[in-house]
Amino acid sequence: MGSFPVSLFSGRWTIICGRPPIPPALQALDLAPRHLALLAHLEYDGPTGVNELAARLEVAPTTVSLMVSELSRPGVLQRDTDPADRRRRIVAIAPAYAAPISERLSGSASAWERVIRGLDPAERATVVTALHAYETALEQAGDRHPNVL
Repeated sequence: MGSFPVSLFSGRWTIICGRPPIPPALQALDLAPRHLALLAHLEYDGPTGVNELAARLEVAPTTVSLMVSELSRPGVLQRDTDPADRRRRIVAIAPAYAAPISERLSGSASAWERVIRGLDPAERATVVTALHAYETALEQAGDRHPNVL
C-alpha cells in the first residue's frame, strides 16, 4: 500500500464504523479520537519515540508529548529509555492495557484494510481528507458532549 497510513486510518475507522463496545478497562479513560489514533499507531506499528509518533500523526511533537502524558498518568502508556540512545524515550502501550486496546481497535481494521486496498492514491487522499474533517467534527462534538467517542 505504499506510504498510506493504514494504522492511523484503521484506528480512525474503528471509531467511525460501528463504534464497537468500549472494553470495561477503557471506559473510565475518556479517550478522544486523537488518543485512539495515537494508540492505533502504537498497536499496529509498535513502540516508538514521540517525534516518530508526531510525524505519523502529522502534529507537533509537543502535542504528542501532551497526549502521551495524558495516557501515561492512568498507566495506559509507559515510557522507557531507548537502550540504543539513553537520551531518547520510547513510548509503548502498558501490558495491562494491551488486550483492551487491541480489542477496541481491531473491530473494523481488517475490513477497512480490504476496502482501502482497492482504492487508487487519489481516492485514498480524498478519504483521508474526509476523515480529518470528520475527526475535527467529532472532537468539537466531544467538547460539547465529553463522552462521545
